[in-house]
Amino acid sequence: MKVDVFVSWIGVGRIGGPMVRHLVNAGLRVKLYDRRPEAANAIAADRAVVASSVAECLAGASIIFTSLPNDAALEQVVLNDDGTLARCAGAVLVETSTISPRLSQRVAEACIAHGVDYVRLPVSGNPAIAEQARLSAYASGPHEAWERVQPIASLFSASQTYMGSGDEARYMKLVLNCLVANFAPLMAESLALGRRGGIGWKAMLDAIGASPLCSPWLKLKLHALENRDFTATFPPYMIAKDIDLMLDAARELGVTMPMTAATRQTMQGMCAEPFCEEDFFALVKVVERNSGIGDIPC
Repeated sequence: MKVDVFVSWIGVGRIGGPMVRHLVNAGLRVKLYDRRPEAANAIAADRAVVASSVAECLAGASIIFTSLPNDAALEQVVLNDDGTLARCAGAVLVETSTISPRLSQRVAEACIAHGVDYVRLPVSGNPAIAEQARLSAYASGPHEAWERVQPIASLFSASQTYMGSGDEARYMKLVLNCLVANFAPLMAESLALGRRGGIGWKAMLDAIGASPLCSPWLKLKLHALENRDFTATFPPYMIAKDIDLMLDAARELGVTMPMTAATRQTMQGMCAEPFCEEDFFALVKVVERNSGIGDIPC
């Protein structure tokens, strides 16, 4: 696909890196910036320009993508004191990170003040899915701006869903991550119960996989569980950060989330465990240990 635009991309981490690589491979004109120059250089590979600063990256861009780890990083890039947005009048800012709706609203206000269209485009998936261009993208913001962006988003995502004109996409991402986060303790406790009841490990996982409960995401997790593979796709500290966003939003909206609050405490405990660098589904091993069940399945 050829899209005749000049794209600036800020942030080439675990998800952002694979995403922008799809744009580069598709032949788009891309300028990259990351605070780790070696990360940007690895992706550019003579087919994209690597900028030495945010200001240099944004110069002349018509569409600006950001993929950053948290609120603080986005605030530093977009809401700084050096007039970043003032230099981007007429451009579209496409923000793909998982950030708080509160900060997103501040970004929206700043974009309006500087004549920049703001598309919220959080994505759902893990690094492996990002490498395969199979992310799910959720968009909100001005619809005309989204129509400009959608062909580019289709290069790194398998689906793109327009949610509304405001911060609906931000809340949609929190909804999805809330389901993901809370599924880990439910799964861990259920599997421990089954093992204590004498069900074979593979037989139990196969039965879950054949049940109406199984989704494509759960099927991937079942495959990893069968092999006792807890390589991090979503480590506990990242889950904890996202849960904090959910709980903050819930407080502002008057929503009670006792289960999610309990999951937050559980993930905090995992951050101090030997499982802190493993996948959050390593909670399965924590519950097994606390239940007196050996790590190797029967």
